[in-house]
Amino acid sequence: MAIEGFEVEKIAHLARLGIDPDDVPEYARNLSDILAFVEQLNSVDTRGVDPLAHPLDAIQRLRPDSVTEADERDNFQQNAPLTEAGLYLVPQVIE
Repeated sequence: MAIEGFEVEKIAHLARLGIDPDDVPEYARNLSDILAFVEQLNSVDTRGVDPLAHPLDAIQRLRPDSVTEADERDNFQQNAPLTEAGLYLVPQVIE
């Protein structure tokens, strides 16, 4: 699928991008190349291939889920003008 210059200008307008008119043909060629590559990928027979979340068979190293900081809520709420039951009270702004 070939992209024309007016289509690049329309896409740029929709994306609110400023493109130099001299660069429009290059953008059109690049976008056409991208779409041709996607068409090439779509033509590959992928039946029997399991979808992957990552191309490598890697395992994510996770840190232990443990508390690393002390609970200082009461200390922080001493500076607040109004609190109740561990919550900050604020004026109602929406009716």
